[in-house]
Amino acid sequence: MNSQIRIMIVEDHFVVRVGLKAIINSQPDMTTVAEAGNGRQAVEAYEQHRPDVTLMDLRLPGQGGIDAIGAIIAKYPKARVIVLSTYGGDENIFRAFQAGARAYFLKDVKGQDLVQAIRAVHAGQRPLPPEIADRLLERVPRTALSSRESEILTLIARGRSNKEIAAGLSISEGTVRVHASNIFAKLGCSDRAQAVSEAFRRGIIDVE
Repeated sequence: MNSQIRIMIVEDHFVVRVGLKAIINSQPDMTTVAEAGNGRQAVEAYEQHRPDVTLMDLRLPGQGGIDAIGAIIAKYPKARVIVLSTYGGDENIFRAFQAGARAYFLKDVKGQDLVQAIRAVHAGQRPLPPEIADRLLERVPRTALSSRESEILTLIARGRSNKEIAAGLSISEGTVRVHASNIFAKLGCSDRAQAVSEAFRRGIIDVE
């Protein structure tokens, strides 16, 4: 038992959590030691159980997965986290790795590929599926949006006009237009609709 890889599953959907647990516990060299349904629980469970590898969803109630990864890594720099998400936008992937994730897989990954990834991460490796590598490369030539630009893009996605954005942020309409122009240029888009669509695709914004 001491040689088993101790794993924590962080996933808010019970059925998915049960499925992952079944895959993991069917392996002779793995065992599930903790489960969590949101980011706050994940940080607390990590501190209590100190798993060897953590499987982390990104979309979680309350504290999200990326924030949870950052909180865990800040206190335990050697923590090994694998993101397992339905979101494959290049910005999602970039932020996860920036927070400290060791690997990133989409939830349609085959069970055997997942357990191999767990073993690889436990051994200190950083497995990167080809489709995830390709999406990271998509991001490299692009300039990241500033925090103000991201804020304005989120408001655009919510249907706010330039006048409404200006009033809400206490800036001029001209300043909003300048920011919007910069946003379109950075995303390679020509109008609001294209920019919003591209931002959602890449995971730059997330409007509930």
